[in-house]
Amino acid sequence: KVIWTLLVTILGYASSLPVGDDSICTAEELAKYSITFTGKWSQTAFPKQYPLYRPPAQWSSMLGVTHSSDYSMWKKNEYASNGVRDFAEKGEAWVLMKEIEEAGEKIQSVHGIFSAPAISSGTGQTSTELEAHSRHPLVSFVVRIVPSPDWFVGIDSLNLCEGDHWVEEVSVDLFPYDAGTDSGFTFSSPNFATIPQDTVTEITCSSPSHPANSFYYPKLKILPPIAQVTMVKIKKNQLGLPAPYLNIPAKSNEIIDSVSETPLDCEVSQWSSWGLCRGVCRKTGTKIRTRFVLLQPANNGMPCPNLDEETGCEPENCV
Repeated sequence: KVIWTLLVTILGYASSLPVGDDSICTAEELAKYSITFTGKWSQTAFPKQYPLYRPPAQWSSMLGVTHSSDYSMWKKNEYASNGVRDFAEKGEAWVLMKEIEEAGEKIQSVHGIFSAPAISSGTGQTSTELEAHSRHPLVSFVVRIVPSPDWFVGIDSLNLCEGDHWVEEVSVDLFPYDAGTDSGFTFSSPNFATIPQDTVTEITCSSPSHPANSFYYPKLKILPPIAQVTMVKIKKNQLGLPAPYLNIPAKSNEIIDSVSETPLDCEVSQWSSWGLCRGVCRKTGTKIRTRFVLLQPANNGMPCPNLDEETGCEPENCV
């Protein structure tokens, strides 16, 4: 009877423990990492509707958090919070910061917040440092795609702890997500709220399945990564101070472009109606119809076809 009571007590205690992966982290209490975000949003990799001005392609600042499994900044196929909505649509971080702080106060699920400066072009790097805790070994962050309706890249609950040790280095390719709060298809779409709100979904080369979608490349199997993030554990020197971290050298546009060169086929409009028949009475005349280029080809994509067509006809209104 005593053994049975003890067993029930142990099982009851175990069932009350957190169920996330972070519950088994037995590494040293704290670990510091350098986190480097690399934008790979080049015109060669993503030629369709690539924003060149007002504003040109760029990245917002990074906002991230280290936390336990009790907290979630965002999740695929779930509804974005008001804070994530404001950040994805307008780059405003105040509401999201309040949500993070409230979660930390209520359920002690947040260890620290980190941020990194914005990048003023589609390709480039930004970096900062973060601190993870053995009870808060998960990392989440968001970076807004600018310009866009409500598109972003980020990581949801990446675990930096593996049992009794911290991961030394990890790199993750990033792909675009739609926050589900704005219904625009293109980078420069006007604000058009999604009512009712949709869930967070990954944007792919075929979804949304609409030719107007700025990321619609039906000939590709998958989109090339639009960004990458690398986290490197900062080692301590003999004095117990963090060793200097050598920043990853910025990749030039040429290197990025040579890795991902996405062909873009020419797109043309429908034919216009036939024009008037021109010619001399009682002889065969000609009439013409035209079309125009909707999308110029790029990166050895299919070239544009003829934009005008001529055919024979009988002149009208002859006497």
